[in-house]
Amino acid sequence: MTIADFTLLILRLVVGLTFAAHGAQKAFGWWNGPGPDKWRNAIAGMHFQPVWLWSTVSIAAELGGGLLLAIGLVTPLAATVLIGQSVVIVLKVHLPNGFWNSNRGVEFGLALGAGAVAILGIGPGFISVDHTIGFALSQPVLWLLLIVGIAGGVASYGVSLLAPAAQPAAQHR
Repeated sequence: MTIADFTLLILRLVVGLTFAAHGAQKAFGWWNGPGPDKWRNAIAGMHFQPVWLWSTVSIAAELGGGLLLAIGLVTPLAATVLIGQSVVIVLKVHLPNGFWNSNRGVEFGLALGAGAVAILGIGPGFISVDHTIGFALSQPVLWLLLIVGIAGGVASYGVSLLAPAAQPAAQHR
């Protein structure tokens, strides 16, 4: 084991477990998170339709992808999912607020996404399940996964732009 392997483990744990914690906030309401009902309402407010699908996809991406990244299992696929999720987070939620996290800007989501990109490019390292089981993908496939992650995130963001704004319920007289 080298210092690079150890530091890559730290990067995988921090990025993966941070994503997983955010997914757990949405899925279970842990750590003052919204829980599933409030998360579905937030997804509806962002104009993602159907709400059940997009709320499930976002929770699975963060919770599942984050845990897989942390342990280094199917790391390229986990990183791809998290890259796509990061693109949506940055474009849909934080970009209108500028750069700084103190203003709910892109800083935090961008850093997590960049971490996922780095892990996709470098690989999981020696201290990973992928290394233990011999799972690895070729460079052309990794390039394809990077493109898929970014394009998937942009396409998902685009879906929210196509849905009409929610209309207030009609008042009964």
